[in-house]
Amino acid sequence: MSADGPTARSRFVPPPYPYDRVAALGAVAVEYFGKGPGDAGRRGSGGPVDCSVGTPCDPPPPEVVTVLGSSGAERGYPTASGSRLLREAAVRWMARRFGVTLDPDLEVAACVGTKELVASTPHFLRLREPERDTVLVPAVAYPTYEMGALLAGCRTVVVPEAPGGGLDLGGVSEADAARALLLWVNSPANPTGSLSDLDGIARWGRERGIPVFSDECYVEFTWNGPGRTVLSAGVDGVVAVHSLSKRSNLAGLRAGFFAGDPSIVQYLADVRRHGGLMVPGPVQAAVAVALDDDVHVEVQRSLYRERLELLAAALRGAGFPATMPDGGFYLWVPVDPDPAGGGGGWHAARELVETAGILTSPGELYGADGAGHVRIAVVQPTERLELVAQRLARR
Repeated sequence: MSADGPTARSRFVPPPYPYDRVAALGAVAVEYFGKGPGDAGRRGSGGPVDCSVGTPCDPPPPEVVTVLGSSGAERGYPTASGSRLLREAAVRWMARRFGVTLDPDLEVAACVGTKELVASTPHFLRLREPERDTVLVPAVAYPTYEMGALLAGCRTVVVPEAPGGGLDLGGVSEADAARALLLWVNSPANPTGSLSDLDGIARWGRERGIPVFSDECYVEFTWNGPGRTVLSAGVDGVVAVHSLSKRSNLAGLRAGFFAGDPSIVQYLADVRRHGGLMVPGPVQAAVAVALDDDVHVEVQRSLYRERLELLAAALRGAGFPATMPDGGFYLWVPVDPDPAGGGGGWHAARELVETAGILTSPGELYGADGAGHVRIAVVQPTERLELVAQRLARR
């Protein structure tokens, strides 16, 4: 091999998966609280309560599950951009929820779960604009925004958080903006629960020719005012990304959609079609039913609100300054520095496991700026969170 050819140093080695690093805490929880109901550990019984990953535990609407086995859509290949049924249901939902009017033929397409879209979009956009090599991501954020940039061979530039939450785009240099392939915004944000000025962010992107991708998967759980979308000020230069995982407890179906600027939506839909990125036909039929029903979402909103308030109060009683988020179903809790002088998230996660049997995510997993926090997903049944509250009260 020539000296200027590939070397071992240039090979891509996937980093550790973020939540694999939390798995060891599960063994600690078992040691202290047993394996589950009827089993005891050093400090009590009932087993671990896993609030480290935002995996829904509540059932989806039964009519959605019924459609999965009765649509007849399993016989043929599904449409990569989404069936007409799915796209029209998405358009109806956007109109009901936000008052936004979209063209189902040009401005909406399906995706195989929004995590897949987040991870693949920088690569696909860079094929179209190879001269741009930078992805702008929030400083404290869902790790896949940065991973998508890495998989595309792009630079990642973090956008600092503004006072009070949201993105501080004044922290992005014009040199970085000129190289930017896209900007990710997440509102309500995971993990912080903050809301962003989506109209202002869209305007900033349009002025610089930077596509803005707005991950709005938690929008149904906006607690501070109505839900917002980046499409409210028009579709030019912006794409909204929506998921059925959180809204309808359908994380196992891997289904979502993206909507906005027709030139971007159609480009991505065309590339994705060539790549065989298709939502299964029965899943598409189920998605259409779920999007047309708002009643189950209101039920879920009530459950998450109740769980957030219950656990936040229990944490405050135990000395953790937990506050209600502006949106989402996570508590983003500041913690004391650890004895070694670090950010404290891992130390606090260990303490919460040992004293309450609750698994949480150290804030470092969401960026260096998150190191002084833990993230707690209130996705366990209410009675399990009540068990955590009882343990915290005895702490």
